Amino acid sequence: MTDAVENMASASITEQVPKADFSDRVPIRSIVCRPDGGAGLSGQRVRVGGWVKTGREQLRGDVAFLELSDGSCQTNLQLMVDKSVWELSQLVHTGTCLQVEGVLKLPPETAKQKVELRVDRVLHVGPTDPAKYPLPKTKLTLEFLRDVVHLRPKTNTISAVARIRNALAFATHSFFQKHGFIYVHTPIITTSDCEGAGEMFQVTTLISEAEKMEKELIKNPPPSEAEVEAAGAFVSEKKDVLKKLKNDKASKQEITAAVAELAKAKESLSKLQERAQMKPGIPEKDGKIDYAHDFFGRQAFLTVSGQLQVETYACAVSSVYTFGPTFRAEQSHTSRHLAEFWMVEPEIAFADLKDDMNCAEAYVKYLSQWLLDNCLDDMEFMAKNFDKGCIDRLKMVASTPFERLTYTEAVDLLKKVTDKEFDNKVEWGIDLASEHERYLTEVLFKKPVIVYNYPKGIKAFYMRLNDDGETVAAMDVLVPKVGFYSLGIHKHFGYVWFRENLVERKMWRKISKV
Repeated sequence: MTDAVENMASASITEQVPKADFSDRVPIRSIVCRPDGGAGLSGQRVRVGGWVKTGREQLRGDVAFLELSDGSCQTNLQLMVDKSVWELSQLVHTGTCLQVEGVLKLPPETAKQKVELRVDRVLHVGPTDPAKYPLPKTKLTLEFLRDVVHLRPKTNTISAVARIRNALAFATHSFFQKHGFIYVHTPIITTSDCEGAGEMFQVTTLISEAEKMEKELIKNPPPSEAEVEAAGAFVSEKKDVLKKLKNDKASKQEITAAVAELAKAKESLSKLQERAQMKPGIPEKDGKIDYAHDFFGRQAFLTVSGQLQVETYACAVSSVYTFGPTFRAEQSHTSRHLAEFWMVEPEIAFADLKDDMNCAEAYVKYLSQWLLDNCLDDMEFMAKNFDKGCIDRLKMVASTPFERLTYTEAVDLLKKVTDKEFDNKVEWGIDLASEHERYLTEVLFKKPVIVYNYPKGIKAFYMRLNDDGETVAAMDVLVPKVGFYSLGIHKHFGYVWFRENLVERKMWRKISKV
């Protein structure tokens, strides 16, 4: 299509490409993620900003083609820049920051992209030195990215993870707000251990204060016993002087001056005595750490769960949830154990285990469908590079009713398995291992499974005891190849809770270490 035909077509265009809020630029997603790939916007003038993924000069240096990304989507926007517009050698290096204006044009029919931007004005250039910039055009390993923390989001993988996690967090709030839950912000620093849910990271100022004191004592050593005694004698001397003045009925002015000198002497003595008592190291009392000197006056930790605090709100305002960071200091370096992760903990008042199951199933389905509706391009990237079946699995979870069976029924089914030998023996009373959960979801039912009514011996004390006296009203939602969601009914309160266990893949654990 010639430029003249394009310009004629643009005259009839009524649709305007949306600009970013609080900016005059147009997000690249608004252009390239349209069903037509942006072709319908041909002829429109736009301003875009982003960072060069790749660049090349062609036609003997007369023109440059740049792949620009602003992080709004997985797809880049191709820019075409003539040498008359800007010095091309400053634009083509990976990582260069650009803000440009131009007109969207249809590329040749053989081109991969559906639209490109013919740049006629360069507004800003943030150049990079290709000899020092650590991100090349080639694919990078996740191990390499651990050493360039500030540049991770510029990669396709980490930017996709950021957009997916953003979508899931938004969908979490959307789901619970839609169903009448109140969002409660529970403390991150707490003095309580939530039912021994895991090893805790301690929060303390004692160590830093001890280090400061040690440096201070080296710089200014504490006074000797003789110096303290001398200061005490000086205070006694000033007392005697004041007493004599009063006996001699001295003038008010003399007595006032003597009182001031005595006060000054007492203050000096107090400071010397305080410094004399200063000792290096963490303060102790009766052979134990004295937390009375700590910031909070007692031991404090990073929370392992917001459950205890959010329970009080459930007993007052009914349906609530907390969604925030939690921390576990467990010495386990597997893909199922993270030092820091975000956890969803809803509480439903006046509900039973069936209501709990319905809520959990609806939540998992809602998030799965949300990803399909809002992050399909990023999920396609993940399917191509990391997990070929992730999109099909999302579709299955979003559209398939979850299987529900009791723990006893699950154990009976696993005992009858003849085509596989489990590493962990199956018997009633054991905590189902990952191999058991995966067999149920991936082989027997080929869909999510809710297992409920677990033996009381393997679940927390607060789960409601069932009428049989052997099992409690607890459940796990098992999802093929993903993990489980732990759920249950409290025995002391009339409400439900469920906690999302974020089973991270090994690669994400590696990324989170730094």
